[in-house]
Amino acid sequence: MSRAPQIRTLAAVSGSLLLAGSLTACGGESSASDAKEVTVYSADGLKGENGDGWYDQVFKDFEKKTGIKVNYVEGGSGEMVQRAVREKSNTQADVIITLPPFIQQADDKGLLQAYEPAGSDQVDGADKAPDGKWTSVVKNYFGFIYNKKELGGGKAPEPPKTWEDLTEPAYKDKVQYSTPGVAGDGTAVLIKAMHDFGGKKPAMDYLKKLQTNNVGPSASTGKLAPKVDKGELLAANGDVQMNYAQSKDMPNLGIWFPAKQGGKPTTFALPYAAGLVNKAPHSANAKKFLDYLLGQKAQQQVSEIGGGFAARKDIKATDANAVALDKIVDGVEVFEPDWSDIAKNLPTYVEDWKSATGS
Repeated sequence: MSRAPQIRTLAAVSGSLLLAGSLTACGGESSASDAKEVTVYSADGLKGENGDGWYDQVFKDFEKKTGIKVNYVEGGSGEMVQRAVREKSNTQADVIITLPPFIQQADDKGLLQAYEPAGSDQVDGADKAPDGKWTSVVKNYFGFIYNKKELGGGKAPEPPKTWEDLTEPAYKDKVQYSTPGVAGDGTAVLIKAMHDFGGKKPAMDYLKKLQTNNVGPSASTGKLAPKVDKGELLAANGDVQMNYAQSKDMPNLGIWFPAKQGGKPTTFALPYAAGLVNKAPHSANAKKFLDYLLGQKAQQQVSEIGGGFAARKDIKATDANAVALDKIVDGVEVFEPDWSDIAKNLPTYVEDWKSATGS
């Protein structure tokens, strides 16, 4: 399911936090195109629960600069793509922002049109589509979280280090991960497990075993962090930028990267990628918005406000958040999934997961 792993030491990550919004835009490409608004469908993770996330600042600054209001709709990556597919005959969204492989899936379903935002020339080739259909706007990496208060500190059990740790009796009904095929981070659980265990079958065998301790599915990854912070869960999946931002208000969150027993901790890039929606009702406004997301100011704020790392390689973050994130991910090995293969085979992987876990 992936190319030969390209291993390197991770020394950069990505960032922020999220909330929910409501859709107020109308479909159509005539008079609607003149409206001073833009509708964004996005995966969760970049908007602050207290109005202090990267999106919160960017939306405010963008409206002040352009007079264009951002209508924001949030959900799991797969959920946002599915919604846009249902609306193809009456397009509502102007911009879609999801984690991979859902941005590739959106392209495959004809949801995106080519547009290369200003500043996208500073985004690494692996973080954007060759044909300009999508561009990463915030870099990010997959990870897990655990409760620092309940685990370790001289008492048993110790914080988890391996996948196998999560199957121990101490984690009975204390583990949860978001739903593969619906949430981007939930899909990432499958991707990482297949990599770490050396294939689909051993990964599914492990996830079947983990089901004994698993609480059940969750459409939103962001909703798992409060449960871990309160001790309702001891461990859950997430991603580095979102969980780091959440840890400012949730002090019991610890970020970790599961390893296969006897192996090294691994992760992979899981960027927030943005694309211009095909037949977007506010196409001109959407282009301005995408240009703004990749502008110098907004990209610098990814670290300063969002607690993560910019998509542009010419933005060198040196603030306290950047330093702290470097420490979190120091020594973690990064592999590169074959996103085209995953996007093509994702329905099969999800069905195999459902079969293995009885979900």
